Amino acid sequence: MADPVNNAVAAAFLVFSFMGTGSSFLAFAIMAEKREIRSLDYGSKSLFYIGGLAEGAETIGFYIFICLFPNHFAIAAWLFGTICWITTCTRLYAGYRTLK
Repeated sequence: MADPVNNAVAAAFLVFSFMGTGSSFLAFAIMAEKREIRSLDYGSKSLFYIGGLAEGAETIGFYIFICLFPNHFAIAAWLFGTICWITTCTRLYAGYRTLK
């Protein structure tokens, strides 16, 4: 059975985690552009990209999972949110090392 309060807190954590992954990605792209860091590995993309655990395919998989198993939303959101924060931390570290 769905628990609206528990789901709301888990959803808020998940959105907060998405903000971490998105902002770390964009912040590094801005700093790389300012320092004129170029990489041929990324072709003609306008953003310099640092990977992580939570990428596009994983996010789509997460959304499919919660659509198929909505009763497990809270635990899935806490788990995926944590994975997003691991991604944010690894991006910050990789960005620091690259820009150093």
